Amino acid sequence: MDVQAEIKRLEEEIRNTPYNKATEHHIGRLKAKLARLKEEAEKQRKKTGGDQFAIKKEGDATAVLVGYPSVGKSTILNALTGAKSQVGEYDFTTLKPVPGMLEYNGAKIQIVDVPGIIEGASRGRGRGREILAAIRNADLIIIVVDVFSIEQIDIIKKELYDGGIRLDEKPPDVVIKKKATGGLNVKSTVKLSIDEETIKEILREYKIHNGEILIREDITIDRLIDAIQGNRIYIPSITVVNKIDLFPDIRIPESSIPISAEKGTNLERFVSQIYRKLDFVRIFLKPPGGRVEEEPMILRKGATVEDVCRKIHREMAENFRYARIWGRSVKFDGQRVGLDHRIEDGDVITVYSK
Repeated sequence: MDVQAEIKRLEEEIRNTPYNKATEHHIGRLKAKLARLKEEAEKQRKKTGGDQFAIKKEGDATAVLVGYPSVGKSTILNALTGAKSQVGEYDFTTLKPVPGMLEYNGAKIQIVDVPGIIEGASRGRGRGREILAAIRNADLIIIVVDVFSIEQIDIIKKELYDGGIRLDEKPPDVVIKKKATGGLNVKSTVKLSIDEETIKEILREYKIHNGEILIREDITIDRLIDAIQGNRIYIPSITVVNKIDLFPDIRIPESSIPISAEKGTNLERFVSQIYRKLDFVRIFLKPPGGRVEEEPMILRKGATVEDVCRKIHREMAENFRYARIWGRSVKFDGQRVGLDHRIEDGDVITVYSK
């Protein structure tokens, strides 16, 4: 049996097996084997080459418009950025990524319209794998449907999931240390819903027979597999329902934003949500002996002094001596810090270099 046939067989067996405590161990092993086979199939596919979509990231962050063809992604891009993405009432108008730049609250946000994805994209339909590979580099995913295709939201999310993209999740809080001998030692800081033997069986499916595993969340089988594979991408998302002017009374999912890109309806709320989801921090540079600059530097939450240095100049980090910070990230104003210090919104920073 070839790999694709085995994948199909495993998917069917998982689908037809009711999940309960008695079957948990069996389903865990099946899911682990399925994920491993899919990874092997993807590695084999990449060896054969083929055209790739590439997104050259610019600005302070990149948001990608993801949806079926003809839901208005190009119109949204043009409305937000003034880009010249072709608009047409037929499928697959966009044949390659088209970028535009949105400026908001001092931040430059690159918005990219990629070719439409369809059901089966994660299996390669409609050049889906190439599109998903490009999407993995995004800082934010904007799922786009229109008022006539709200059911596509779940399909798109499933394709993204099957493509290794986890929306609005944090990576599993699991640490795996492989060893040469000693068997598997599973430790947890919380009560686990899945039993230890299921965890060990999943690890053995990935040829991990010896090691220490520390679990700090009530892990599911799927998130344990994600932790073992280590190649998942975790990206925040927004869902918008376009063309609301054509069907203003339609009920949409509570977490979605209704817009009309053509009429300009709700675009301000949409842009504000993009900015919020990207978790920007704004810091202000103060040259040694000089005044605080008026224009902020925009970075992402979790950025360090090293990130600040590299954004000033690529050699700044190599020539770094120390920095002084005034703001929320330090215990007292003017505190001396190193490259690994995490900055906070509103910090004022002076960098001293060699």
